[in-house]
Amino acid sequence: MNVVLLGSGNTATVLAKMIHAAGHAVLQVWSRDQLHAEELAAQVNAIGINSINDLSKDADLYIIAVSDTAIPELAAKLQLERKLVVHTAGSVSREVLKNSSANYGVIYPLQSLRKGMTILPPVPFLVDGNTDDIAALLHDFALSLSDKVQLANDETRLQMHLAAVMVSNFTNHLYALTEDFCNERKLDFQLLHPLIIEVACRLDQGNAADMQTGPARRGDEETIKKHLVLLEIDEHLRDLYQELSESIRKLYRKK
Repeated sequence: MNVVLLGSGNTATVLAKMIHAAGHAVLQVWSRDQLHAEELAAQVNAIGINSINDLSKDADLYIIAVSDTAIPELAAKLQLERKLVVHTAGSVSREVLKNSSANYGVIYPLQSLRKGMTILPPVPFLVDGNTDDIAALLHDFALSLSDKVQLANDETRLQMHLAAVMVSNFTNHLYALTEDFCNERKLDFQLLHPLIIEVACRLDQGNAADMQTGPARRGDEETIKKHLVLLEIDEHLRDLYQELSESIRKLYRKK
C-alpha cells in the first residue's frame, strides 16, 4: 500500500517504521512542525510536509496518528473524497472521520509505543471500518504488520482502551510511587525489577487471579498491620495500600 502518515509523535514514528519494514511505501509524513515531519520522513524514505494542502492524492491509505484530542480538528480539515482514512485511537469513535472521506475506519495499536524504542514489542491491532469491505481491507493491512489483529467496533475498542489504562498506566503509577518510597528511604528500587518482570511473565502461564500472592491474598493481617505502620507518614500511599488490599480480599471471598 501507498501510505500517508499524519503525525510525528510516538505512535506515528513507530507505525511509520513498521509500515516501511513491512514493504509498504510511506509517501509523506505530515506534521505541524516541518522539522519533525522531515526527521521522521527521512527514516522511511518519505517526504516531510507541514501543510494539509500538500497531501499527496496518490496514497491508498491516510493514517491520522496524533493525540486523541487533536483528531477532530485535523479530521475536519481533510477532504479526501473516497480515499481510505483512519485514525489510531482506542477511545475515539470512527465516526469522527465521516466527513473526511466516504471510506474510513480505525487501526488501533494496543501497545505502549515510544519513539526511542530500539526493540519493538509485539503490537496487537484492533481495526474497524465503516463498511465490511473497509474493515476487511484494514484487517489484511494490519496483518502485514502484526500476527495479532482483531475487528473491534467503537464500544469494544473503548473497553479495551480502559483495560489497557488499568494494566499499563495504573501499574506504572504504582511503580512510580514505590520508586519514590524506596528513594526516600535509600532503598534500591532496581532490586525489585526482577520481581516486576517475573510477575508480569506469569500471565503467560494462566489467569491473573490464579497467580495472585501476598499478605492480602493469604489473609495475613499481621503483616498488613506492620506495613500500615510503615506507611503512617504517607497518607496517600497508606490509603492506596488499604484499598488495594481490601479489593484483593473481596475478589477471593467471591471465589
